Amino acid sequence: MEGDVMDKLEDMSSVYEFDPITGNIPATKVEITVSCRNLLDKDTFSKSDPLCVLYTQGVETKQWREFGRTEVIDNTLNPDFVRKYILDYFFEEKQNLRFDLYDVDSKSPDLSKHPAELNDFLGQMFCTLGEIVGSSASRLEKPLGGIPGKKCGTIILSAEELGNCRDSATMQFCANKLDKKDFFGKSDPFMVFYRSNEDGTFTICHKTEVVKNTLNPVWQSFTIPVRALCNGDYDRTIKVEVYDWDRDGSHDFIGEFTTSYRELARGQSQFNVYEVINSKKKMKKKKYVNSGTVTLLSFSVESECTFLDYIKGGTQINFTVAIDFTASNGNPSQSTSLHYMNPYQLNAYAMALKAVGEIIQDYDSDKMFPALGFGAKLPPDGRVSHEFPLNGNMENPYCNGIEGILEAYHQSLKTVQLYGPTNFAPVVNHVARYAAAVQDGSQYFVLLIITDGVISDMAQTKEAIVNGAKLPMSIIIVGVGQAEFDAMVELDGDDIRISSRGKLAERDIVQFVPFRDYMDRTGNHVLSMARLAKDVLAEIPDQFISYMKSRGIKPNPAPPPYTPPGHTHHHTQI
Repeated sequence: MEGDVMDKLEDMSSVYEFDPITGNIPATKVEITVSCRNLLDKDTFSKSDPLCVLYTQGVETKQWREFGRTEVIDNTLNPDFVRKYILDYFFEEKQNLRFDLYDVDSKSPDLSKHPAELNDFLGQMFCTLGEIVGSSASRLEKPLGGIPGKKCGTIILSAEELGNCRDSATMQFCANKLDKKDFFGKSDPFMVFYRSNEDGTFTICHKTEVVKNTLNPVWQSFTIPVRALCNGDYDRTIKVEVYDWDRDGSHDFIGEFTTSYRELARGQSQFNVYEVINSKKKMKKKKYVNSGTVTLLSFSVESECTFLDYIKGGTQINFTVAIDFTASNGNPSQSTSLHYMNPYQLNAYAMALKAVGEIIQDYDSDKMFPALGFGAKLPPDGRVSHEFPLNGNMENPYCNGIEGILEAYHQSLKTVQLYGPTNFAPVVNHVARYAAAVQDGSQYFVLLIITDGVISDMAQTKEAIVNGAKLPMSIIIVGVGQAEFDAMVELDGDDIRISSRGKLAERDIVQFVPFRDYMDRTGNHVLSMARLAKDVLAEIPDQFISYMKSRGIKPNPAPPPYTPPGHTHHHTQI
């Protein structure tokens, strides 16, 4: 006991308020299978011997790097490759892929060093990973190109999410006879779980609650993704530290033990009773046995439904854009305006729209997007509108693709007069009306609001968001310009969940990002479109899942696996 107080300073471990693993879960892994049909025949006496090489593109550099290659299949124009590509999948990033096909006549691994006659180029195809995943049944079929004037056949890609990413483990622990660390009363114990990394370092992945004033705590059960606990490697070390909580954050270290997912998965047994060891104490005290024991009371594992399961099962993402046409943006004919119509480059509104839209459009099958404006006076009579179609067509506000939205945006800048006030609620309610009509999980709505951040109807907008939180929708707000965005941060609700008339939003559906954080000093260039899109879209899959879970909606089964036509087994004649 007396040594414990002396140890206190040394044991002031960095167990301040841990941020659980939010940002640090490794990405979902997706397995890509490649087939081709009707490849070019480059061989004189037999058919081609195709090989497929996958290149991925660096986010910042835009350089293509070889990611991997399939095996070579001899003598076929309709290969179904066995070797698969396993890619990390980030919903928020535009992951550009390039598939090159070669007819391989030499066994050399370096395609570039061989003259064309040794490795004939059979064609290539460009797509994004989101495009494959977002296709019906996550199966994308596209023509191969790259050889002018020749039909190069087709490539068929299918994506499968890998299983060990999706399990969640639920477990409960108790402890017995932990060391007493407080002068007055017993300890206030809690546990911290770490997964080990490849390089021998540890990453925190869970912290239990504190159980007050006991040396025999029973902690509440908790659920954690298996990939957060061990990144899919069941034998990887999991380190658990036990602490006595102190109000000032200088928690006392009681001791630690290690385990692994494989051990925990045995469930409650004599193997899952762990001695808590404090090595400093052990060195000092000859008769030291342990600082208590921790026992696993229960363990279960279940497979979580993921964002991709729903997309595969046919859920559509509907993307709507709303653009702020209020006078606070400045006169569009002047270069200081956020809506400045610069003939040589996109303005801030157009840049934000393009960056975010290009990611989301992969998940929207018809690529037709309603695009609205708010806060302008409309011709011919100058009435102010807070939800007008950018294309001028009330009956059909849909624009064709991101380019169509940009075109309608530039047209409306020429015809409407920037005015005010800045009311968000009408466009939020506009999308909510659509979302309210389909609550069966077949559709999910994302509203992108691009604004200079000055808002006039805060109370009404909060009310609209609280109502929207019950519906299959999310809202992304991109703030452009140099204003203070305090109101937008409040709407974001990450720190304090948004409420209206005493009613708390049942889930967080708003994500806000200030566009200027992604610009260079001149304000003319986005430093990283990919980084912007990533930060803007990162919360959507979780918001989507939280809606589906709260409504008990399970994904539809994906259509049966596809067997490409022309897939025949060759029987060898004897």
